[in-house]
Amino acid sequence: MRRTVAEHQAAVAGLLRSGYDAGRPEVLPLADALGRTLAEDVRAPVSLPPFDNSQMDGYAVHAADLADPCALVVAEAIPAGSVPPALERGTAAPIMTGAMLPPGAAAVVPIERADPPRFYSAAERAGGATVTLPRGVEAGLFVRRAGSDIPEGETALPAGTFLGPAQLGLLAGCGVGRVPVRPRFRVLLLSTGDEVAEPGAPLAPGTIYDANTTLLEAALRDAGADVTRHRLLGDDPAVLRDAFAAIPSGSTDLVLSTGGISQGAYEVVKQALTGSSVEFSSVALQPGGPQACGTISGVPFLGFPGNPVSALVSFEMFLRPALSRVAGSPAPRLVLDAVLVEDVRSPEAKHQVRRGLYRNGEVALVGGPGSHLLHALAASNCLVHLPEGVGSLAEGDSVEVTLIGPVPQDPFAAQDVPVTGLPVPD
Repeated sequence: MRRTVAEHQAAVAGLLRSGYDAGRPEVLPLADALGRTLAEDVRAPVSLPPFDNSQMDGYAVHAADLADPCALVVAEAIPAGSVPPALERGTAAPIMTGAMLPPGAAAVVPIERADPPRFYSAAERAGGATVTLPRGVEAGLFVRRAGSDIPEGETALPAGTFLGPAQLGLLAGCGVGRVPVRPRFRVLLLSTGDEVAEPGAPLAPGTIYDANTTLLEAALRDAGADVTRHRLLGDDPAVLRDAFAAIPSGSTDLVLSTGGISQGAYEVVKQALTGSSVEFSSVALQPGGPQACGTISGVPFLGFPGNPVSALVSFEMFLRPALSRVAGSPAPRLVLDAVLVEDVRSPEAKHQVRRGLYRNGEVALVGGPGSHLLHALAASNCLVHLPEGVGSLAEGDSVEVTLIGPVPQDPFAAQDVPVTGLPVPD
């Protein structure tokens, strides 16, 4: 079966949606909810701000004195956290930023606009100090009205919101201490191959170290998933079938494997899943063309190619976006337009994904198109997209890039990275 990139993205999202149960929320303290997704709407239990308060350090002015304040007697100071008495006409109360506005006050004049532009000591206030304020002060000047941010009872954040620092800060400001979040997406991760060895073990002739499991486990955890790492499996279809059969029902939302799905003579995953509902496709993607998608005993299953770069490109192109849409986490990657600093060629029949270094609106390719170039991948901060139908691009042409790492900071050049909000996943 041959698929376009868009067709396989839709298939993966549909697969994950069929197996993920978002109806079993966890209730967590705010400190533990960073990076999670709200399972239910959260309403504000109090208004924010909860009372009229001062936006500035200055003088609270009575409504009757706004038009012609003249020289006003300085009343008792109002620090933040106190409950002030009513403000009398003909007086002005020193008030601190965030302090409750006294009854009768209608505006706050900043201290720098007062004459004298300073606060009096307690002894000076006791002696009948006065302050002159400017004429024509408008009602509401530098007053934060109760509920002007969000009124009590309104939805503070809807279900499906990704919880970053700003969202958690809003909930804390509303007095919410615990929140219901969607469960972490659970992934059972396994790699196959007689030729792979565990990192740190002696390397026998003809073998290589297993990079895929660490690479994908880190990518999945970074995406907010709960990962169980299976032991390495050799190229024995019977052993692999036994491993699939031993997966406890309801223990995972996805089984993800790497390797054994291409056109070789010893494709163990293909052999083990003969007769199952799993479809083995050729996707118009380079690297990452071979893909497997389906279910094993009702459990969603994805198979990625065995080369490390192919595995990570498959994750970024198919699984990570599906997790965002289905589970609400992680936040979608930032996609930008960038200017190529060199010529590049691509097979027209495929969507080629190259690794690149994005900086100051430009992107330089890192390494070649090979799917084994781990060192080049580690030096990259973006994926460069050369869509199907594009055979070549020249230096200066614009391409779309997906940021997967930090952008280098240049103290002598402005960064051309726009700031975007976090959309609520569907």
